[in-house]
Amino acid sequence: MVGVAPLARRAGRRLLSSLPALFGVVIFTFLLMRVLPGDPAVFFASGPNAGQAEIEEIRRQMGLDKPIPEQLVRYLWDIGHGKLGRSMGTGQPVVTDLANRLPASLELTFTALLLALSLALPLGIIAALRPNSAVDHAVRLLCTLGVCVPTFVSGLLFIYAFYYLLGIAPDPTGRIDIFASQPPNVTGFLLIDSALAGDWEAWWAAASQLILPACTMALFVLAPLARMTRASMLAVMTSDFIRTGDALGLSRRRVVLVYGLRNALLPVITIMGIVFSTMLGANVLVEKVFSWPGVASYALDALLASDYAPVQGFVLLMAGIFVLVNLTVDILYGLADPRISIE
Repeated sequence: MVGVAPLARRAGRRLLSSLPALFGVVIFTFLLMRVLPGDPAVFFASGPNAGQAEIEEIRRQMGLDKPIPEQLVRYLWDIGHGKLGRSMGTGQPVVTDLANRLPASLELTFTALLLALSLALPLGIIAALRPNSAVDHAVRLLCTLGVCVPTFVSGLLFIYAFYYLLGIAPDPTGRIDIFASQPPNVTGFLLIDSALAGDWEAWWAAASQLILPACTMALFVLAPLARMTRASMLAVMTSDFIRTGDALGLSRRRVVLVYGLRNALLPVITIMGIVFSTMLGANVLVEKVFSWPGVASYALDALLASDYAPVQGFVLLMAGIFVLVNLTVDILYGLADPRISIE
C-alpha cells in the first residue's frame, strides 16, 4: 500500500510544478481576450446606438480604460486574492457564478463517465477475448458511430425519440422538473442532495432529467474507452503470466478479471483522465441542447457577449481541474499496480 506521507509529498510536488503552467494559461487567456474583435462596452451599453459617455462608463467599470499591462497586473492581483472579476451579463461575481454552475457540469460529467465505463470495459474485454469475431466487429462499429455522430446530433435524436415520439422522457429543459421541489442545497449535486434529504420524488425527477444528456455524453466518450480497453487487453492476454494462470488450472473468469484486467487498466486510467478533462469543456453542445445550466454554456454565452471575466475564470477553472485530474490519475496508477512507486 502507498503511504500517506509519500502520497502527500508527491501531490505537493505535482501541484507546485503545475503553477507555471497555470500562470501561462492565465496570461495567454488574458491576452487572447484582449485581441478578439469587438468592444464589450458597446455590447453592454444597450447596442451600437448608445452614447459615448455610457460606453466610456462601462469601459471604466470593466477596467478597459487602463493600459493592458496595468489591466494584467490588476487581474493577477485579484486572482491572488481569490477574485475572478464580475460578470457583466449576470451582475454576479464570476466565482459565485462558477460555484453555482460547476456542480451541474460535474454531475453530468461524472454520470456520463460512469455510464461510458460500465459499457466500455465489458465491450472492450469481450472484443479482446474474441478478436475479429462478429462481436468484435460490432464493438468497432459502435465505437465508430460514437465518434462520427456529433453530440448535438445524438442529443437531438434522443430528444426526438424518447421525448417527442415515445413520451417516456421528461421535458429536456434544465436539471429538474419545474413542478418538483428543489432539495436543500448541500453539495450542489441534485442526486446527492435529494438522497440526503430523503426526498426520493425529487431524486427521481433529477435522475430523469439527467438520463438523456448523460447518455449523449457517454456515447461520445464510449469509443476511446472501449478501444483502449480492447487494445490493452489484447496485449495483456498474450503475456506469460496469463498462460501460466491457464496452465495452473485457474478459472478463466479469474484469469481475465483479476490478472488480465488489472494489468490492462493503466492505459485505460490514462485515457479516462484525458476523457474526463475533455468532457468538462466539450459538453457545451450537450448543455445547450438540453438547457443544462453548466459552466460550459455559461462561458460560451460570455464569449459571445465579449464578457471577459467569465471566460477567463472558466479557462482557469478548467486548467485547475486538469491538474487535479492528472494528480488523481497518478494515485490510481499506484492503486492499480503497486509496482509503480509513488516516488
